[in-house]
Amino acid sequence: MEKGESVMIKTGIIGVNGYAGGELLRLLAAHPEAEATVVASRSQAGQTVAQVFPSFSGTNWGELLISDVSSPALAECDLIFLAVPHGVAAELVPGFLEKDIKIVDLGADFRLKEPATYKDWYNLKHPQPALLKEAVYGLPELKRSEIKNARLIGNPGCYPTSILLGLAPLLAAELLDDNLIIIDSKSGISGAGRTAQSELHFPEADDNLRAYGLIRHRHIPEIEQEASLLAGKNVAISFTPHLIPVVRGIFSTINLSTRQKSSTQELTELYQEYYQGEPFVTVLSSPDLPQTKSVLYTNRCQLGIRYDERINRIIILSVIDNLMKGAAGQAIQNMNILYGLEETTGLNTPGIWP
Repeated sequence: MEKGESVMIKTGIIGVNGYAGGELLRLLAAHPEAEATVVASRSQAGQTVAQVFPSFSGTNWGELLISDVSSPALAECDLIFLAVPHGVAAELVPGFLEKDIKIVDLGADFRLKEPATYKDWYNLKHPQPALLKEAVYGLPELKRSEIKNARLIGNPGCYPTSILLGLAPLLAAELLDDNLIIIDSKSGISGAGRTAQSELHFPEADDNLRAYGLIRHRHIPEIEQEASLLAGKNVAISFTPHLIPVVRGIFSTINLSTRQKSSTQELTELYQEYYQGEPFVTVLSSPDLPQTKSVLYTNRCQLGIRYDERINRIIILSVIDNLMKGAAGQAIQNMNILYGLEETTGLNTPGIWP
């Protein structure tokens, strides 16, 4: 399909009942070239969208009936978004691919390239290891040319998106001095999903900041895999994620040493040149610094870079909305690329302030 050609893409969402699934439907409801023709869920089948997401009440979308994941209507889709737990997507994908339906998987099943790595970190033998080599890692700023011709896209995780966009210019320029990168990330509670958990209960999450997933967070191999490809050598990270008492947003602070003396201005110019023309990445100049509120409800990533000449280290700050650029927004961006649309279609709206 030629870029700019008018289309109406028929999409399905499996896992519409989760936060990422609901965000996908919200974006598709306003997309001029695509529509959600069927939405499905194993646990909420038979309910209306408005019963699951009250924000859709009073709209046509609110009356849409949620189907079971076995609905024959899914076979009529051009593309299906999968917003389901790891292990589930891999079982569903082959049947859709056989029907020439394109897939964007927002889960973890098609991000890693090695079945052994997947088994090690997810404690599950991959159900479809042969498809791992074919799947394209869907970070458009780094993989655009591969995404264009893909039929199976592994949408990146939220933390990896913020971190890899923050690292890419330095790794591509071979400025990393050693192979260890120290990363501290903080996420809003929606990143933990919609399933009830005691630590996400309001009295326990409010007025609280806690680390989790130390040493074995499942996004570590995904980050290391893609960072190593960018650097052309093995890259290791020390990653500490935290939950903070806000609904949305990710703030990643990346700290690393560099091969050569530099300056904040030089590094900022390097980043601005690397991301020149990218519609969803903004590199701030000193003294401005990223903040999560600047990107909420948008598909944008905001970056800031500082050079600490006293200890010859670089600090990179990266913020995204975990449900947008970290999930549903990026999935729509990938769909736009797949069908030759402008990447900003349905996504080029400003955020909300305050």
